[in-house]
Amino acid sequence: MRKVVVVSSDAMVGEDLEIYKDMPSYKRLFEGGAMVRKVSSIYPTVTFPAHATMMTGFYPAHHGIFSNMQLIPGSDPTPWQWNSDFLHTTDIFKEAKKKGLSTAAVLWPVTAFNPAIDYHIADYWAQSDEETTVDAFRRAGADDGVVKIIEKNMHLFEGKERVHPYRDDFGMACAADIIREYAPDLLLVHPANIDDVRHKWGVFGPHIKEALKDLDRWMLMIASALEDRGILEETDIFLVSDHGQLDVRRNIALNVIFREHGLIDVDEKGDVRDWKAWCLSNGMSAIVFLKDKNDKALHDEVRSLLDGLLEEGLYGFSRIFEEEEAMKLYTYGGPFSFVLETDGYTAFADSYERPLVKPLDNSDYRFGAATHGYLPEKGPQPLLVARGPHIKACAVVEKSHIVNEAPTYARILGFEIPGADGSAIEEILK
Repeated sequence: MRKVVVVSSDAMVGEDLEIYKDMPSYKRLFEGGAMVRKVSSIYPTVTFPAHATMMTGFYPAHHGIFSNMQLIPGSDPTPWQWNSDFLHTTDIFKEAKKKGLSTAAVLWPVTAFNPAIDYHIADYWAQSDEETTVDAFRRAGADDGVVKIIEKNMHLFEGKERVHPYRDDFGMACAADIIREYAPDLLLVHPANIDDVRHKWGVFGPHIKEALKDLDRWMLMIASALEDRGILEETDIFLVSDHGQLDVRRNIALNVIFREHGLIDVDEKGDVRDWKAWCLSNGMSAIVFLKDKNDKALHDEVRSLLDGLLEEGLYGFSRIFEEEEAMKLYTYGGPFSFVLETDGYTAFADSYERPLVKPLDNSDYRFGAATHGYLPEKGPQPLLVARGPHIKACAVVEKSHIVNEAPTYARILGFEIPGADGSAIEEILK
C-alpha cells in the first residue's frame, strides 16, 4: 500500500520550524523524518503559479499560470486563475489516475473542474449572489459524497467562507473526513492561515506562533484521521510551502501613469474603454502586458517610459526584465512583455485611478503589511519536512526547489510525470 498526503501551509518558512518543532503534531508526524533546509520557489513567488508548479513539476513558462489573477483590464474584482484548464501541462492527479490510483484535493489552487480528482473541494467560491458555496463547490468538482462532507462541516465557516482561519478550519476538517471515508492514494490540501496573518501583521511576530498553533491542531486532525482509517503507518506525509513574505512600506499603482500617458483609455463613467498597455500586480512584482505584443513601436514606447521611471528611482521597481530575460533566468514566460521587480519595500496595485501611492490595507493579499511575488532568492524561504515508509530517516538536504515536489510524490506512488522540469528528491527517499 502506498499513500501520500501533502499539506501545503501557505507562506510557512524555514524559520517557523524553530517554533513548530516543539508542537505535538511535529513530534508525532515528522520527528526523525527528512527535511530540506532551503526550498526555492518560482518567479513570481505567488500562490497560484507556485501551487501549479508544486502539483505539475513544471515551471510557470510551461504550465501557463503566470499570476493568481486573470488578465481582464479594468475588472473589479479581477477573476483568479482557478480552473485546471488554464494549465498547459499534465499534473500529478491526471498521471495518478492513469495508474488507477484514487485522488483527492482540498482547497488546492488551479484545480477547479479537474476531472482527474475523485474527491474534490476546489479552491473556488460562489461567483454570484444567486450561487451558494455548496453550489460552487459542486460545480467545480465535488460529487454527492463530498458534498455530504462539505455540508457536515459548513458550520465551521458559514458566513466567513473567504476568511481565515475559518476557511482553513473547514478545509482541514473536510480533508480529515475524506481520509476516513475514502482513504485516497493521493491527497493534496492547502491551508492558508499563516499567509493571511503575515499579510495582516508582518513577516514575524507573536501572530506567527498563534497561527502555528492552528496548523498544529489541523495536522493532528489529519494524523487522527489516518489512524482511524488504519493507514497512518502506510502513509508518507509531507508538510511543504510555496513562498515566504517580505514586509511592505507602500503600494504604487503604475496603471495611473499608463493612463496619463495615453496607454489606457477610460470612458466618462471611469471604466476602461480600451488599452494599449496594462500593469497586473503580482504583489512585489508586476507584469506589463501589451494589447499587441508584436507591435514593436508600442513595445519601444512602453520600454522607454519604464526606463525613465526606473531612472527616477521613485516608482517602486528596481529592475525591468524583458519576457525573454525572465524566461532565460527563471523559466517565467507568458503573454506579458515586461516584469517589474520591487525595490524591496514596494508592492504594486492594479488601479488606474489616482492617488499614485495607495495606503496599505488588507483588502487584497497584495496590499497588506507584508506580501510576496518578488524574486525567489529574496527573503525567508519555503520548507519541506516529510516522514513515512518511503522516507529516509533523519535525511537532511541542503537545497531543493518546489518544482521537484510533484515528481517526488509520483516516485513514491510508482509513476513518473512525463516531461516534467523537476525530478524526484532522491536524497530523502529510501
